[in-house]
Amino acid sequence: MLDIPLCVRVDVDAVIAAQIDMGVCDAIEQKAPAGRPAAMSAPHLPKVAGIDSAVPAPAHTAAPIAPDPAPAPGAVIQDRLAGWVSDLTTLHELTERLARTGTLDEALDELLRAGAALVGARRGMLVFEPADGRGPAATVGLGLAHADLGHIETVPRSATGYGRILDGGTGGVPGPVAQADLFHDEALDPRHREVAARLGYAASYALPLATEAAGRLGVAVWFYDEPAEPVDRQRHLVGLYGRYATEHLARLLELERARRQMATISDELLPSRLPRVPGVRLAARHLTGPRGGGEWYDALPLPEGALGLAVGSVSGSGPSALAAMGRLRASLRAYAVMEGEDPVAVLSDLELLLRLTEPARSATALFAYCEPAPASHAEGTGSKIVLAGAGHTPPLVVGQHRTEFVETSLSAPLGMLACWEAPSVEFCPAPGETVLLYTDGLLRRTGDPMDRAFTRLHTAAASVPRAVRHDPGAVADHVLRTVLPGGLDAGEDGEDVVMLAARFE
Repeated sequence: MLDIPLCVRVDVDAVIAAQIDMGVCDAIEQKAPAGRPAAMSAPHLPKVAGIDSAVPAPAHTAAPIAPDPAPAPGAVIQDRLAGWVSDLTTLHELTERLARTGTLDEALDELLRAGAALVGARRGMLVFEPADGRGPAATVGLGLAHADLGHIETVPRSATGYGRILDGGTGGVPGPVAQADLFHDEALDPRHREVAARLGYAASYALPLATEAAGRLGVAVWFYDEPAEPVDRQRHLVGLYGRYATEHLARLLELERARRQMATISDELLPSRLPRVPGVRLAARHLTGPRGGGEWYDALPLPEGALGLAVGSVSGSGPSALAAMGRLRASLRAYAVMEGEDPVAVLSDLELLLRLTEPARSATALFAYCEPAPASHAEGTGSKIVLAGAGHTPPLVVGQHRTEFVETSLSAPLGMLACWEAPSVEFCPAPGETVLLYTDGLLRRTGDPMDRAFTRLHTAAASVPRAVRHDPGAVADHVLRTVLPGGLDAGEDGEDVVMLAARFE
């Protein structure tokens, strides 16, 4: 606690004061007069014959101009504290904005914009390149087009400030690199000088994105239009922000790597390609959520030109759900080959297997036995589908004259009852109609109540343009874009999304 003139009392946090280049005491010492009091140290005019220095000046003589009084120490301290509060407020707002980012791409863009505001630059580039070499790697720009980033990358890394940080090895945390005047730097690489002249920047400041705990993740570099470099205050602020941003990027990096691993495992457990069966065209869309859900699909050719279609969802998330999904899908394929013409029998056997081998887990499933009508068939013999569902969402038929859900019987999910049983449903899709099989993850991703989500899905399917209805992949893409305006990659906390589209000729 400091006693300051004018009854001003200021409580200065020791940690914040230690981070500033000059503390409160330094400010007081700089402004306080040294030596004797003013009355004793005032200068005296020399005594000259006939002139008495004590006699006041004549009335017609102009009085000397008094110098401006020095600011009081309390005012100086208040100004300095106001600056600290302003800097900390700005830093808090920028870190809060960064903390709200949920993906690497969002965080990299936000870091680049915030850093440019802190160092007073207009353009910048961020190279995300983890030192462990496991990726992912990315290069993003601020105020720079892709062609501009390409020009910068033509300069050898060793000739740039950011390159020296990236290639400086893994020992310790590197420091920032400032190039205050590129065109007057005699050691500058000619190719670097040429690119800087073409893009119109004259200085740069590179900040490493590295900490002892997270290691080196990349580097951010900002470009100035004129020769310049950040002052000490700007360097201090962007350094604090960079350390926080690096820790945040490290957390997002681990989440992104986990998500990619889950997606890879899930893709390996799903069909690598869809079968080609005369009379029907297939397309599938699948997205694994960040926690690795257990939603799946399958399409397999069956004897006598038939086709089996299946979608399902296993309870839980993570590696265990993915493993259970793989076992369930493999079992369904075996049952479908043996008794696929009876979907109820297929799901009954699957339910028994699930109840005996994994009693703590439940699942939903829908299996459809399809008999497509090839073009060689006689007039009047169309396609036929027999399906059965266990707690699953109903299929949606999209055609020129109708868009409607298939009425399926109400049934419980697999593993919920001691003995599962439900009747099958038969319907005949008209030539040119597309049948959409999907999981409830698509409906939950909308964030709406289930009845509104179904309405949203029906509206999206009814709005498919006629020009693309011949392509099942285009139909699925249109429906997904309409139901999920942000696309499949939106909503990092969302469920898995599966859609299987079958167009019957």
